[in-house]
Amino acid sequence: MAAEVGSTAPGFTLLDTDGKEFSSSSFAGKRAVIAFFPAAFSGVCQKELCTFRDALADYADLDADVLGISIDGRFANGAFRSANNINFPILSDYKQSTIADYDVVWPDFSGMSGYTTARRSVFVIGADGNIAWKWLSNVPSDLPPFDEVKKQVEALD
Repeated sequence: MAAEVGSTAPGFTLLDTDGKEFSSSSFAGKRAVIAFFPAAFSGVCQKELCTFRDALADYADLDADVLGISIDGRFANGAFRSANNINFPILSDYKQSTIADYDVVWPDFSGMSGYTTARRSVFVIGADGNIAWKWLSNVPSDLPPFDEVKKQVEALD
């Protein structure tokens, strides 16, 4: 299943930082911003998720949920979420199925042979469940175009 603009967003059920299942069906009928990130506690990931945290009220005003997904375990994600006061779900794709479904697998990350992680990427999902926009990083140090993400959510009106 390709995660292309205009296609139905792949569904998922992943563990949140409390070990509870979080399903993509929970934002059915709403807009969503899904931010895939490579690694909790890396500087760029911290900046990315804290930028989304600081704009969360703007997304709420647009009736959009924000969530982060990494392959890190829920314990690392929980410590990362707590340390940065992140007030939206961070989900653990430790089986790497969701990053495969969204085609954001980054093999041999940071020169570590055999270490696969999520490619930094952002998907805007419309209330209809379709992918309205996506951004994929070319290098791990790239940050998403935050203003453009917001504009794409606004454009869903």
